[in-house]
Amino acid sequence: MANRIVISDINIEVQKKNIKNMHLSVLPPDGKVRISVPVNAKDETIRLFAISKIGWIKKQIDRFQNQPRQTEREFVSGESHYVWGRRYRMEIRHNHRNNVEIKGNKLILTVREFSTTQQREKIMTEWYRKQLKEKLPELVEKWEEIIGVKAETVRVKNMLTRWGTCNTKDKRIWINLQLAKKPIECLEYVIVHELVHLLEKSHNSVFVDYMDKFLPDWRVTKDLLNGFIMNSYVEE
Repeated sequence: MANRIVISDINIEVQKKNIKNMHLSVLPPDGKVRISVPVNAKDETIRLFAISKIGWIKKQIDRFQNQPRQTEREFVSGESHYVWGRRYRMEIRHNHRNNVEIKGNKLILTVREFSTTQQREKIMTEWYRKQLKEKLPELVEKWEEIIGVKAETVRVKNMLTRWGTCNTKDKRIWINLQLAKKPIECLEYVIVHELVHLLEKSHNSVFVDYMDKFLPDWRVTKDLLNGFIMNSYVEE
């Protein structure tokens, strides 16, 4: 169930859920604001919470509106790139052999001297794919055992609109390559989400009950995956 409130000319979506704490999120791509609240939260409590966080909300909206889009990346020295939720500064080095490595807070991309932006992007894409494939087997096996299901295949591909998909008939799962840039708990959430679809195809109450059982904080991680988030304890 969702409704809306307006604070300082900011339209905020309010979703009442079966949760104990309030979760405040500012979501991409344009800084949509959402507050998830317990079903018994009072309107005035919600409003006061939003007012108390208005400075934080405006700061996150500004970050979304002013941050460069991923498609504008040129893969040059000084750019920020994320690996498992941590930001690194890219450093370009030249050699006849392509390579990507992390040293301290630097993401070092070694390429041929006259490589194009497209060639550098392709190298980085394959490197991200490798990072993801190294993490997947252990996490998938862990959650298959916990949930009691078995996927026939788990593969990686670049997707524009989904973090993961599951073909329940063939028991085939696809994981978005972009998850290698997100915190590891986001990858784990997507794995659980798609494996639960092998128990329940639809996003209905049965599916939600399974998610609550296997990953109680999944809503928080979902908001973390989709944007900036602030949590707040709600006094009874």
